[in-house]
Amino acid sequence: MLDNCQRYINRYSLFAETDRILLAVSGGLDSVVLLDLLTKAGYACGIAHCNFALRAEESDLDEEFVINLAEEKGLPVYVRRFETEEYARLNGLSVQMAARKLRYDFFEETRQKYDYSYISLAHHKDDIVETFLINISRGTGIRGISGIKPKSGKLVRPLLFAGRHEIQDYADSVRLMYREDSSNATTRYVRNKIRHQILPVFRQINPRFNETVIENIDRFYEAQMIYQEAIEAVRNNLVINNPDGSSGIKIGELLKLHNQRTYLFELLKPFGFNEDETAEIVQSLTSGSGKQFFSATHRLVKDRHLLLISDLSVTAEELFYIERGTKEINEPIRLQFTYLENSGTPSLNKQSDIAFLDAGILDFPLVLRKWKQGEYFRPFGMKEFKKLSDFFIDQKMSIPEKEDTWILDSGGRIAWIVGKRIDDRFRVTPGTSVILKIELLSGTSALQNNLD
Repeated sequence: MLDNCQRYINRYSLFAETDRILLAVSGGLDSVVLLDLLTKAGYACGIAHCNFALRAEESDLDEEFVINLAEEKGLPVYVRRFETEEYARLNGLSVQMAARKLRYDFFEETRQKYDYSYISLAHHKDDIVETFLINISRGTGIRGISGIKPKSGKLVRPLLFAGRHEIQDYADSVRLMYREDSSNATTRYVRNKIRHQILPVFRQINPRFNETVIENIDRFYEAQMIYQEAIEAVRNNLVINNPDGSSGIKIGELLKLHNQRTYLFELLKPFGFNEDETAEIVQSLTSGSGKQFFSATHRLVKDRHLLLISDLSVTAEELFYIERGTKEINEPIRLQFTYLENSGTPSLNKQSDIAFLDAGILDFPLVLRKWKQGEYFRPFGMKEFKKLSDFFIDQKMSIPEKEDTWILDSGGRIAWIVGKRIDDRFRVTPGTSVILKIELLSGTSALQNNLD
């Protein structure tokens, strides 16, 4: 058993001899066996134990057992008690999901605080089969049927090579003491129903059922790798990443693909969109622009050429004041201010990211703010006023672009739609004595650059 464990660690490069390993030890058979194997193999270990306070005195006795075990082996032990049921109620989670979140957060916090290389969990072959059936029963994609991985980030599972019977035989042979969890015998939980009621039936049909499932999982895992490579190739072709954290997906390229819903689901998964929301977005691909969709964390806007995705983080409206003589600001955007004498025949740059204004008629402090619905301004070169919303439509601006637009306000009047157009009332004329040159230093949208 010890040799098999070491071979498995080496085969999957789970950790090195010099690494410090934090073992999650419940006090039950599996974790006690893993602790015994790793300490006998000479690895530097520490023990982390969670008391979920779900089994009254039994939970406290488990904690006491683990503390004593750590003392016997001369290992550091880290214990955390949780009010799991209360946490589940406050956060709208099942008790099992609450316990899962609490323990993994505790393990990672402890790993970082005490400088351990990895967190070692005592999952084994039977857990792979049970998890496979749970995922199948709940509905899953290829990722959910490709099994528990030996290594996932800082989580390692050195016991996956062994089945429950092998682990029990080893514990008996070396006379290990461990705690029996009474909840393992009940069929209250889904995993226990599968373990005690469903798996025995499958084993009657096929005595090698566990081995057959694991062989299939190996094939599913290989298929998942091929699938993931295809998804990444599509992601590289379709997704545009903006420096400000927003993203875009090219609609035209997406429409060329078969199985658009599957591809789009994978592309949108990092932004929190589920399958039902993805189906609605696919239906909108050939409709007009402007429709919005929301996940818990992001907003997606169907634009003409792109699906525009941005963070849902909403901040209160802020006003940024600019005093006369200011040379540069860096928040919320970067602007540079230069005062120039009017020679009478100024050569004015017509770039949209530079504004030349008559400093003499500006009302300081200037205010940098977001635009508001219903506002008007007089575009440079025009005598009539125009609604900002109509101007944005003429400019073919997307909803996120409109919302990201800043207004330079002078005494309640729009002096410059930053990066777009100045107001004609503030233009430089032969009678202007001092010109205020304002340059936008933040650059243009990466989304637009990619689209062009």
